[in-house]
Amino acid sequence: MCGITGFLEPAHHMNAAELHARAVRLADAIQHRGPDDSGAWVDENTGLAMGFRRLEVHNLSPLDRQPMFSADERYIIVFDGEIYNRVKLREQLRTQGRFLRGRSDAGIILAGMVQWGLLPTLERLNGMFAFALWDCRERRLFLARDRMGVKPLYYGWSGGVFLFASELKAMRKHPAFHASVNPDALTLLLRYGYIPAPHTIYHGIHKLQPGTALEVAPDGSAGTPQVFWSARQTAVQGVLHPFNGSERDAVDQLDTLLRDSIGLRMAADVPLGAFLSGGIDSSTIVAQMQVQSSRPVKTFTLGFSEAGFNEAEHARAIARHLQTEHTELVVTSQDALGVIPLLPEIYDEPFADSSQIPTYLVSRLARQQVAVVLSGDGGDELFAGYNRYRGLSRLWKDVGWVPQPLRLLAKDTLDLLSASGLNQARLPLFLQKALRDRHILPAPTPQSLYHRFISLWQQPAAALRNGMEPPTNLTDPNQWPSELDFDHWMMYMDLSTSLPDDSLVKTDRAGMAVSLETRAPLLDDHRLIEFAWRIPLGMKIRNGHGKWLLRQALCRYVPPVLVERPKQGFMIPLADWLRGPLRPWAEAQFVPTRLAQEGFFKPAMIREKWQQFLEGKNAASMELWTVLMFQAWLAHNR
Repeated sequence: MCGITGFLEPAHHMNAAELHARAVRLADAIQHRGPDDSGAWVDENTGLAMGFRRLEVHNLSPLDRQPMFSADERYIIVFDGEIYNRVKLREQLRTQGRFLRGRSDAGIILAGMVQWGLLPTLERLNGMFAFALWDCRERRLFLARDRMGVKPLYYGWSGGVFLFASELKAMRKHPAFHASVNPDALTLLLRYGYIPAPHTIYHGIHKLQPGTALEVAPDGSAGTPQVFWSARQTAVQGVLHPFNGSERDAVDQLDTLLRDSIGLRMAADVPLGAFLSGGIDSSTIVAQMQVQSSRPVKTFTLGFSEAGFNEAEHARAIARHLQTEHTELVVTSQDALGVIPLLPEIYDEPFADSSQIPTYLVSRLARQQVAVVLSGDGGDELFAGYNRYRGLSRLWKDVGWVPQPLRLLAKDTLDLLSASGLNQARLPLFLQKALRDRHILPAPTPQSLYHRFISLWQQPAAALRNGMEPPTNLTDPNQWPSELDFDHWMMYMDLSTSLPDDSLVKTDRAGMAVSLETRAPLLDDHRLIEFAWRIPLGMKIRNGHGKWLLRQALCRYVPPVLVERPKQGFMIPLADWLRGPLRPWAEAQFVPTRLAQEGFFKPAMIREKWQQFLEGKNAASMELWTVLMFQAWLAHNR
């Protein structure tokens, strides 16, 4: 893993040394992504500068330092990521007469550019990556990002300068960066807890979409991102052309793909381990690692003292069976309190997935022993693990036929009950659930049912002084694959939205904050993704449980008694903490005069929701967390 950054400043008035110094300053802002080496390169005539920070995972030669030139010196690149089919590609290029400098992945991409061109090279890559490449002859800049968006890449214009970087904090070091907060993006944060690509919190700054490449002209003008791999096309083709072998054949093929993908990702010249929650995904990763390792795999997990949130005992049981070298940390509210001041710096734009706290803590724990970890990210989206896939389908079948006016009436009745002042925490669980989910009942379509279910704020713009919610892949039917049924549609939406913009952001920033490389074998190997989409739904969801096929593969290594348990998730007792030890910190973010002075939120509405939450009249911990994370970010970056 590394950090990349740079800028194109056509109207500059600096010499090469000044451009170089500025590039170094931008790169040093993301030193945590690469503490082991750095580099910079400039083209004084065009005003282009590239900066690089390196995290040493493989022992490379001096020829592998970045920024790196191609053998013919036409191209120069800064690259973040890992290409796992590097040996195969290197051999192909050599047989076609291409000379490769050093042993690095960046050298393979450069040689591929010379031999095949940009998009054909990208289509051949198996791995995670984000890079910027300058064509010295044509004076063109190219940006590219891996298929699933495992590695981040921001770009945009500010003060007449085109900027790009792994993280926004590098951009902010450029003196021309004066981008203002975009209240429209803030509506997205309130709704989802994250800001979906291509949007960011700033006007004029974007996230490059996964599976795309962008060409930028010498004057800083950019074309439309070109798609080299499409999650939508992969999903549609998989469903239309399903796997037609037996269940045993499917388990055999999945087991083979997992072993190969995980084996490739175990290559490192530094200590390596894995996150282990005790769930299906991480247990599968660790089991496959242990089979291919000559020594006990180092595994890491977190526990919580609060009942109902502690998965550590399950992780411990898996580790004991697989005989890993296991490390466990019990997290307290004081640990969370210690992390909160770090979150704006770590996540760099407002980000409100509360599992960001344990993800950072387990990353910090792992970094004390290893430099690389494997994670189970992607298992839920690929193998139908989320409870909502079964629950929302069942709910729509149960209530979709009921006339919408009657469903509106049911919601209004529940609204009255919610407003009655009852302490909801003391109600029966079924009634608590009905009150929490009442907003989804009037949904006119199954797709709107899903959208209401995943929304934290149902009307985010109403909480803001300004801001209009922009369309996204989640709300624009023109971007939806019409060939998919509702179950597959939900899985596709998660795969293309919350996975790259929430789950992978959470893991990448938490790991990189402590200079820990995280690898996702289920996601950055497109062969696995394409195979998973061909698996019929009946091999994913069975007897009311998801991940059936993945469970069968895991049961070849772990007894079923350790596998067959309800999904829990990597959650923290947020509501208890906000009403308890985190309350003074939260109160400071919600001071009415501060909210009024900053000018983003309607103070009365925020205070009312906060007060009702404290009195137990609503369960709005996640809604409030989105506001808290924005407030903390704003204070840090002003």
